[in-house]
Amino acid sequence: MDKKFYKIISSVNVINILLSALLIALMFYYNEIIASVSLIIFLYVLLSEYYGVKKKRLELDKYIENIFFNVDKASKSVLAKMPIPAVILNDNGEILWYNLSYSQVFNENEEIKKLIKKYAGNKIDDKKNQIEFNGRYYSVLKVDSQAKRKKRKDLSCTLLFLDNTEYIQLKKSLAFDRPVVGHIIIDNYEEAMMAIEDIKKAVVSSEIEKKLSEWASSIKAFMKKYDDDKYFVVFKEEGLKSLEENKFEILDKVREIGEEIKIPLTLSIGIGADANDFLALNEYASSALDLALGRGGDQAVIKRGDKTSFYGGRTQAVEKRTKVKARIIAHAIKELIKESSAIFIMGHNFMDFDSLGAAIGMYRASMSLGKKAYIILDKSNVAIDELVKKIQNTKGYEDLFIKSGEVKNMVDQNSLLIVVDTHRPSYLTYPEIVDIIDRIVVIDHHRRGKEFIDKALLVYLEPYASSASELVTEILQYIVDKIDIKPIEAEALMAGISVDTKNFTFRTGSRTFEAASFLRRKGADTTSVKQLFQNDLDSYIIKASIVKNAEILDNGIAIAVSPPNANNLIIAQAADELLTIKGVQASFVILKREEDVAISGRSLGDINVQVILEKLGGGGHLTVAGAQVKKPIDEVLQDLKNAIKEYFEEEGEDR
Repeated sequence: MDKKFYKIISSVNVINILLSALLIALMFYYNEIIASVSLIIFLYVLLSEYYGVKKKRLELDKYIENIFFNVDKASKSVLAKMPIPAVILNDNGEILWYNLSYSQVFNENEEIKKLIKKYAGNKIDDKKNQIEFNGRYYSVLKVDSQAKRKKRKDLSCTLLFLDNTEYIQLKKSLAFDRPVVGHIIIDNYEEAMMAIEDIKKAVVSSEIEKKLSEWASSIKAFMKKYDDDKYFVVFKEEGLKSLEENKFEILDKVREIGEEIKIPLTLSIGIGADANDFLALNEYASSALDLALGRGGDQAVIKRGDKTSFYGGRTQAVEKRTKVKARIIAHAIKELIKESSAIFIMGHNFMDFDSLGAAIGMYRASMSLGKKAYIILDKSNVAIDELVKKIQNTKGYEDLFIKSGEVKNMVDQNSLLIVVDTHRPSYLTYPEIVDIIDRIVVIDHHRRGKEFIDKALLVYLEPYASSASELVTEILQYIVDKIDIKPIEAEALMAGISVDTKNFTFRTGSRTFEAASFLRRKGADTTSVKQLFQNDLDSYIIKASIVKNAEILDNGIAIAVSPPNANNLIIAQAADELLTIKGVQASFVILKREEDVAISGRSLGDINVQVILEKLGGGGHLTVAGAQVKKPIDEVLQDLKNAIKEYFEEEGEDR
């Protein structure tokens, strides 16, 4: 039975109808003829009631519809005379009617028709209701028609186009006028001035000053020099847009000055934007400058709240740390270790020789100060297996390595965590540990990325160093007088330096050789270290197949996908091997692991593999970088090619 009719019957008298039906049923027991006549009469009355009510309902619907129709006619009359463009659509997005203003503004433009068609039957998102036409901006206001009924699809909605061009222009103008604060520092200025003849110092300094003044004038900036190598600038957001468009060409201009005098001269720029007050802007700028310096200098970093942008960073970082700084850091670490109840040391996931060597070095530093130390290592890998087994089989190191699951039951409020060879929480073997232990020290040589262990008490981040093992070796020389380093520990540190410098051929400075000399005096056997890098026949065959199947792109980059039975050490060696091929300037080798895809990048120096792999969430140095990506290997390969293409587009090179 019709639900509407059921409601009508219920409202009249359901009980009476049921009683009538019951009486008729009883009458069939006594007299069928009378009962049949009564039933016919009952059904007639019931059907008459039904059709009568239905007729009244239709009449009522028609009456209501006429009322709404008259209202819509009145609305159309008002809309027709409005100076605001208006249009009425049906459910299919077809235009049923539009006013004169709409015709004058949009002139029945087909693109506009396609654009507004999507508004029919859909809710308008406030952030997506803006359209631009002939240099004017319009907000679209949607009003659903009251006459939209089940059987009326001819009046779906009315769209009003409110011209807010002046508002948009004012908003843009205010955005362009927002203040921006910047800090500028000339990298290794003192070292450069010391290397220049006295007669040329004033000329070089004047040339730098001239370039910076011209640059500041071009963006209408106020610039104040407050030290020989430091500047403070204030300008508008409009100027910052200009700097981003030309990719901070001031970096190239200052670099050219250094190239002319055969001395590395570069700038580091930190800029703070999108803050509500100057204190916050200055804080952003200082943080951005620290980030630029932490990444090796010769670059500009823009910090807008949580968003950070990088420009430049094309040159190799120049060694500029001092022994004084190493001594100060060593003293600070010494005090932290002495105040701690236990020391936990951790490197990055899939440890390599540098990470393990640095961890072993900090273990020795802790033990020399009378503190128990542990290295957190859930599982070894092929790259370090031989060294790990050698350490475990050496007397005195039986309980050196612990699993991450054991840490929670061993820590207290005085525990100290020392992170080596990484500064990214997500790269740690056990990322959750940074939430468990409050006191943290970070020792790393990679250029600083966006992700960072912010709660660290002490950070020793030196991108100018060859390796974390080199930094730790220097610390060991100052942390305790005549420290007793075991030969196997010296070999682990030497292996770490060797692997990151490719046997002292890349990123090797005078301090690197000094560290190696110190380790040699402490018993590091170079023959034993070399044996750690030896490959078995199977590994050699895998490496050869990677090189054989490599794809060499037109821009001098080689890309290879390794077989799944390879490991981190093999793909790193394969990437190095690809650089020996004539015409190859950079190489990338991709490996599918259990949980992710690893990428090993290498370069001869002209191409910055760090910048490329940062686009995939990785990092490293100009000539050595890596990434760990949790995606299917096919997607990672395509993402890598896209990142390479984007890199060359940003560099402005047509390769």
